[in-house]
Amino acid sequence: MDSKYQPLLIEEKIYQYWEKNGYFTAKVNKDKKPFSIILPPPNANADLHMGHAMYVYEDIMIRFHKLIGDEVLWLPGADHAGIETQFVYEKHLKKQGKSRFDFDRETLFKDIWNFVEDNRGKMEKQLKRLGFALDWSRQKYTMDPEIIKIVYETFEKLFKADLVYRAKKLVNYCTYCGTSFSDLEVVYKERVDPLYYMKYGPFILATVRPETKFGDTAVAVHPDDKRYQQSIGKEIEVEGLIGKFKVKVVADTAVDPKFGTGVVKVTPAHDFDDYEISLRHNLPMKQVIDFDGRLNELTGKYQGMRVKAAREQVANDLKNKGWIIKVQEDYTHRVGTCYRCGRVLEPLPKEQWFIKVASLKKKAITLIESGKINIYPSRFKKILTQILDNFYDWNISRQIVWGIRIPAYKCKLKVQSEKLKVEEKWFVSIKKPDKCQICGECDFKQDEDTFDTWFSSAQWPFATLASCSNSKFKVQSSKLNNNVTIKQFNNDFFNYFYPTSVMETGYDIFRAWVSRMIMIGYFTTNQVPFKNVFGHGMVRDRKGQKMSKSKGNVTNPMMMADRYGADALRIALIFETKEGGDLSFAEEKVIGMRNFINKVWNIGRFIFMNLQVKSEKLKIKSLSEKSKVFQNLEKEFKEEKKEYFKYMKSYQFSKALGLIYEFLWHRFADYYIEQLKDKVINGNIEALELLRKIYFGNLKMLHPFAPFVTEAVWQVFNGKQNSILKDSATQFFNF
Repeated sequence: MDSKYQPLLIEEKIYQYWEKNGYFTAKVNKDKKPFSIILPPPNANADLHMGHAMYVYEDIMIRFHKLIGDEVLWLPGADHAGIETQFVYEKHLKKQGKSRFDFDRETLFKDIWNFVEDNRGKMEKQLKRLGFALDWSRQKYTMDPEIIKIVYETFEKLFKADLVYRAKKLVNYCTYCGTSFSDLEVVYKERVDPLYYMKYGPFILATVRPETKFGDTAVAVHPDDKRYQQSIGKEIEVEGLIGKFKVKVVADTAVDPKFGTGVVKVTPAHDFDDYEISLRHNLPMKQVIDFDGRLNELTGKYQGMRVKAAREQVANDLKNKGWIIKVQEDYTHRVGTCYRCGRVLEPLPKEQWFIKVASLKKKAITLIESGKINIYPSRFKKILTQILDNFYDWNISRQIVWGIRIPAYKCKLKVQSEKLKVEEKWFVSIKKPDKCQICGECDFKQDEDTFDTWFSSAQWPFATLASCSNSKFKVQSSKLNNNVTIKQFNNDFFNYFYPTSVMETGYDIFRAWVSRMIMIGYFTTNQVPFKNVFGHGMVRDRKGQKMSKSKGNVTNPMMMADRYGADALRIALIFETKEGGDLSFAEEKVIGMRNFINKVWNIGRFIFMNLQVKSEKLKIKSLSEKSKVFQNLEKEFKEEKKEYFKYMKSYQFSKALGLIYEFLWHRFADYYIEQLKDKVINGNIEALELLRKIYFGNLKMLHPFAPFVTEAVWQVFNGKQNSILKDSATQFFNF
């Protein structure tokens, strides 16, 4: 046994050994209890970051359940990451002096596909580098044809169940990225802007956005504001920069009487609160900002100007006409920004596909509150139910090329409604149809948009398992209220491992992902997608700040693994980290855990070297009564083992690791080995066997946290053909 543990010389070989011997390959075994986790799919095009290293929680659970004899599946996959990947590719094009507008849709899609494929292998190698026990024979990708087919089927079911609709609503739109976002993807930031008090007909009102004056269709006051009672319901005339116009005065409780003068202008096409007011009062919507972020033809001489420049120019022109009464320069307010490029989002009216969530979220909340889905740590249960309770109809359309194109088709035959308005008619088809399913005649057109990435990933648990073998469908007898039949996936692999055992993920995406998986998963399969949810915290820098490239405080997990070994990084992420709590990451902690790994190796080396002593020097001593040290060591180990199982089964992984750390280093090495050292050196095989037995027991318990060093030591003692994972259940319970 080498005098020093050298992870860089050992770890890659051990991982290859595990793969070669099929220790990570799952199969249907009715004699064993199934335990399954679906890996939250990282971006196929990007390197892993420190947040991805927190997959270690999943590896801990997978390896623990393998050790106790369960049939385990940890299914890997990758996400096409629609807007993020296209954003990266567009930056790539920009460096070449090109843009996405230089290519037709088909060419751009193909080019992004090739771009992703060229980079896709990096992430997979990094997952292996960290020792993750993933079943690579089951690897999935959100752009796999069989996954896309399932996504299409789910959309069709929702459409037939009247849970998908198309409507022109106000959406959060990034004029730079060229796509809309759901309300859950908006990053709100505080900003300081001028607040303009301007003359508005008979009123004076305050606004941050004078440039949207051209789109005003009303002014609003609070119904209880005594100052304006006589004006409610009347029409006023307003002097505009491009002519006079008239608007109605409405009363609405959304107006804050304390804001400005208590009078607000209502611009339904460019403000979410105003949009809601317009719905309540049947106000028209007048769009004056286009999707390129420039003012349109309804703004006269300001047409073509970008929003910021137009705001300054309009404010200046109003001031020159004497219509600006005063300006508050330090007005602080919250604005929605794009989570990708950081620019301010524009609320714009756009026709999109939406999912009705009222019935879906109600059922999801029931599943959580009834205990059919358990949440760990328990404090996250209330958070997740509140997220669901406050969930609005979900915008699933994205105006990008890279992604799963929406399988919806518009009938080009113009249909006039009873209200004498031309209505658009849409139908959904999984396969490209031969003819229009509405009129049977026209040259129908497919929607240009792609699905929101969260829509496809909301189906990840059942879509991955259903596509693991040739999936057939059986129709359940139960039907929805509107007589739409639910279909259930039916193959042995799916039936054995679904619902999955645990969904482990950062608490920061409970809103964006976990809530949606529950809603969509139950709707599609009539089963919960997972029985348990375990949420981990965010990895922050040593000062507790969020890691970001702009701050320059990002730590590369691969660099840590190369410097100190993957095991040291893994246990540094878990040790003394409260379940669900944020982790302030420091390199010093990895160094400390590297020292612990070395201690584990050195303990093994002491025992191994003494076992190599020639047999004639060993003196088997038959003791009529075990020494007090022997008894105390066995008692402590028995208590350690009992506590370990309790912590592991209750998702208290940090406590389980701390237990092993404390026992191995401070009790076993510093106390008991010192107490028994002389007996061992003098040939007392009973003392040596007791140390070996208890050391092996701790190797088993430590293995889920530090798989490489425990496997390396195990093979030193038992031969290279005997993995610590082999015949694991019997060995784990009887060490």
